[in-house]
Amino acid sequence: MPATPLTESELQDALAGLPGWTVREGELTAVFKADRARVPALYAAVAAAEDEADHHARVTVLYGTVGFAMNTHDAGGAITARDIALATRITALADEHGARLAPA
Repeated sequence: MPATPLTESELQDALAGLPGWTVREGELTAVFKADRARVPALYAAVAAAEDEADHHARVTVLYGTVGFAMNTHDAGGAITARDIALATRITALADEHGARLAPA
């Protein structure tokens, strides 16, 4: 059964609970800044969470920043509850690894 896209209202409510996450070009996105030595452990923790959720973000690592972008392919590239759940988990993992949201 395909995932259901969030309505605009549901998406705005979800974003209110995800400070630093925004929608850009149809993807839920955020960038975190971390000490470069801690980036590999953060990435490994996120990869494990993605595998557990069977849902994956596009990850960009660059000079002590780790960016995430996602949508749900099964929902035609829309943002769904699966994306919100993964973003929530990524935010918690970033916090556990000392990463903070990068200024927009």
